[in-house]
Amino acid sequence: MPLSDDHRSDLIAACPLFSGIGAGGLAALAKVATDVSFPAGHVIARQGEIGTGFFVVADGSVKVVRDGSVLAHLGRGDFFGELSVLDGRPRNAMVTAETATTCVAIASWDFEAALLANPAVTLAILRGVATRLREATDAPRH
Repeated sequence: MPLSDDHRSDLIAACPLFSGIGAGGLAALAKVATDVSFPAGHVIARQGEIGTGFFVVADGSVKVVRDGSVLAHLGRGDFFGELSVLDGRPRNAMVTAETATTCVAIASWDFEAALLANPAVTLAILRGVATRLREATDAPRH
């Protein structure tokens, strides 16, 4: 069943990557977002391929795998695909639906257009990516 516009907007607004974005920026992202459903076992993003979309999990769960090692299990409100969409380089991990999963997706060209049109969105996303990078590099190593 398709997500309502309000539900799609709420998921985008709750996404940590977009914290600090005002109503206008969120509306611009929600306008270009669409929902996509994947059956369990479907590969949503392949490691090594150029990414064409950014995803927020609306329902279900996905598994993130790099070089055969599971890095994370993501669920409602979690996101993936931002790095490849931002830098145009190949995906650094594979993401597979663990259960039937629905995501809110923003195509890379729409994502870029929203960034170019709204500096506040760009700044908020840069801060979100910097936070994730800091968390990854500050994490204890085993």
